[in-house]
Amino acid sequence: MKSRKDVRARGSKKKGAGRTGERSLDAFLGRAIHELRRHDHLTIAEVAQQAGISRGMLSKIENGQVSCSLDTLNKIAGALGVSLSHLFRYYDVPAGSAQLVRSGAGMEVVRRGTRRGHTYHLLAYDQGPQTLFEPFLVTMDDASEVYPAFEHPGTEFIYVLKGKIQYRHGSELYLLNPGDSLSFRGEVPHGPAKLIKTPIMMLSVIMYGGNPD
Repeated sequence: MKSRKDVRARGSKKKGAGRTGERSLDAFLGRAIHELRRHDHLTIAEVAQQAGISRGMLSKIENGQVSCSLDTLNKIAGALGVSLSHLFRYYDVPAGSAQLVRSGAGMEVVRRGTRRGHTYHLLAYDQGPQTLFEPFLVTMDDASEVYPAFEHPGTEFIYVLKGKIQYRHGSELYLLNPGDSLSFRGEVPHGPAKLIKTPIMMLSVIMYGGNPD
């Protein structure tokens, strides 16, 4: 990876470098930092304090108004709980790039229900600084426990592929068989209330809104 100094030098030698040079990179990094902070419901003050920079500086970085050193970017990434490379990973990725995940190749991830014996395989990986949706293949077997207390932003859609489950959303209970689907607001407590016929396999897609700060 070229150093920040190399990027600045290259951008300053070309007319129109703002399209691919320093300013576009500053804007991209600013958006990435802003979206990561919003996704974790962190304030500018909280991230700035953790990173050891001023709130004003972080605000300017998020708005793409200033360039900062790799050391500062690394501190901000650490405050957001991601690696430095994570901030750069989708720079210059062509818009509209398709993503293929082969059968059985979804990445197994840890979610709140993992400790209850639920298995989650992520079926797509976000291709930009903002997470728009997360599709999971969720599996529960005889050893799994119910866990009716999930809460998260956005809207969730579940589709039962196998098994039989009683699912809770707020104070309501829904009996779901293969082929049944349920969509609901994620902010309302929800989750499996009773595993009736295992193993259970269902598709869960969480769609995040784009509400401003």
